[in-house]
Amino acid sequence: MIRVQEEPFDIAAELHAIRSGNHKIGGTALFAGSVRDLNLGEQVSAMTLEHYPGMTEKALAGIEAEANERWPLDASLIVHRYGRMQPGEDIVLVITCSSHREAAFEACQFLMDWLKTRAPFWKLEEGGDTEAAKWVDARESDDKAADRWSREEK
Repeated sequence: MIRVQEEPFDIAAELHAIRSGNHKIGGTALFAGSVRDLNLGEQVSAMTLEHYPGMTEKALAGIEAEANERWPLDASLIVHRYGRMQPGEDIVLVITCSSHREAAFEACQFLMDWLKTRAPFWKLEEGGDTEAAKWVDARESDDKAADRWSREEK
């Protein structure tokens, strides 16, 4: 399941909902990403994520489908926010559930690596009072993390 939304999400409620009544689940992996107040040594006072409705949901659904093809998942969830957020606010939540922990761990990491590099979101960071907002470029380290999944076969 995927959701792209502007409003905050409740991690505990999402975890409870995905696991509720599903007794096949033996392992659950969860990743929550939050806005930091410092990025590459520069102060961040706010971050705005932009996306194209429709295109973004389609891309996330494809990424989630790929994870479900590679690993025996009993459930998965991607919640990604857009809009303006303050440091400390949650941006993204990925939960993967499987009979065994290895599949849940690997699928969760795969989803985050591919979300960072293949999901159509654009990030604008605001600095201190005198700093202008600037668009954040993709990082080489994120590309390298995602590349390993392209070479590995599941």
